[in-house]
Amino acid sequence: MGGFRPRAAGGAVTAAPDPDVLPAAARAGVVLAVCSLSVFLGGLDSTIVTIGLPEMGRSLHAGVAGLQWAADAYTVTLASLLLFSGAAADRLGRRGVLQAGLSVFVLGSWLCSVAPSLNALIACRVVQGAGASAMNPAALSIVTSTYADPGRRARALGAWDAAYGLSMVTGPVAGGVLVSAAGWRSVFWASIPAGLAALALTGLLVPDSQGAAPRRPDPAGQALVCVLLAALAAAVIQAPGWGWLSWRTTALFAIAAGALAGLARVEPRRPDPLIELGLFRRPRFSASVVSGVCGIAALAGFGFITSLYLQDVRGMTALRAGLTIGPMPAEMAVCAPLAGRLIARHGTRAPAVAAGIALAASSAALSRLSGDSSTAFLAVAYSLFGIGAGLLSPAVTYGVMSSVPDGRAGVASGINSTSRQLGQCLGVAVTGSVLDGSLHQPIQTGFTAAARGSWLIMAGCGLLVLTAGLAGSRPRPRGRHGCPGLLARRRG
Repeated sequence: MGGFRPRAAGGAVTAAPDPDVLPAAARAGVVLAVCSLSVFLGGLDSTIVTIGLPEMGRSLHAGVAGLQWAADAYTVTLASLLLFSGAAADRLGRRGVLQAGLSVFVLGSWLCSVAPSLNALIACRVVQGAGASAMNPAALSIVTSTYADPGRRARALGAWDAAYGLSMVTGPVAGGVLVSAAGWRSVFWASIPAGLAALALTGLLVPDSQGAAPRRPDPAGQALVCVLLAALAAAVIQAPGWGWLSWRTTALFAIAAGALAGLARVEPRRPDPLIELGLFRRPRFSASVVSGVCGIAALAGFGFITSLYLQDVRGMTALRAGLTIGPMPAEMAVCAPLAGRLIARHGTRAPAVAAGIALAASSAALSRLSGDSSTAFLAVAYSLFGIGAGLLSPAVTYGVMSSVPDGRAGVASGINSTSRQLGQCLGVAVTGSVLDGSLHQPIQTGFTAAARGSWLIMAGCGLLVLTAGLAGSRPRPRGRHGCPGLLARRRG
């Protein structure tokens, strides 16, 4: 039966709650709930901070580019270290890496809450991102190794993504309450008790596991990934101020291209590469990664642009802005578990295609926003965007995680998380830069026209999700509970 059970290397459980206390299915559910706290924390931090950006900018005298760095310092660090963390989880033990990540994340959250300046805040966000980089790949690989049956695994991954959707629902409202009551610094406080609770529960309830073939460190590959993402983000964020063809912008793009070329040359020669480029020869794996990057880019751009629009253009308080955004994360939370069930029965094609259509249609509609667009229009457009985001997330996760052996679950979860964080980094950087470069009037009067290009870029991301969904969709998983079996016969 597909529940929680001890397994051989590649997902071997070395410690677990007393088997006499809970049945296997209940133990698996407990592990899923505790591990889902990590993805909840990551989503909560993202949405709460987004709501606080306008007041943060006014308090720290930061422009659009400064706010982009406040958001992207976290995501660039997170994306840069995820692959390393996934490999470390397979090698050192997934529970220990998860606990280390939670500890650093809590420390970073506290440091952000007391940062005295924009530069100090950006530095503290780097610490926070370093901790978060160890949380998701370790927790996701624990969940994947816990659920052996493909049908149960698809449902578990749907619940995992629903936790992210729940954080998206909680974040805007909680952020609005905190910012309205205690200022922008309070948005970082919420992560501290939740992180400490997750740390304690992980030690008490989560079993440890390792990959079948521990991977050796790859410092050269890790350095190249950091240089690639940092240079790319810096080039996109600073280009509106420096000029897209200025020598500084061109140099950063050249550095990013050089790092990418270095990865393509160095990694295939290593016995244990940080990035297994051979995985990208698999159409379903590649399509899932592309969908993840594009979908999360649209989601990150949505949060950044919408928060500025509602507070700086419409003059809403942080609380009212959070409530207005509410239909989007609410639909996301509802649709994620539904997508998991749909994938378990029919595969990823239907949710991926529907997600692409919804993201493209809602973004295209929002490109026609004005300063007095009706609340009903906003609610419908935001709901449609949430439906797309909610349907896409489990399809991406299942597509990536079902493409590799269980012994590489940490690596796959690292790639899955990296693709999402890369999308979030690029989403904020690109949409913010297009907005900044087009904003030639005060933000209150010139925002809607300047943001039109950003919305159209998000619509293009939705079309790419649609195309990737059609190209790489996988047939429904076989196995017990009426599902065909791929995962059950996979070897570590």
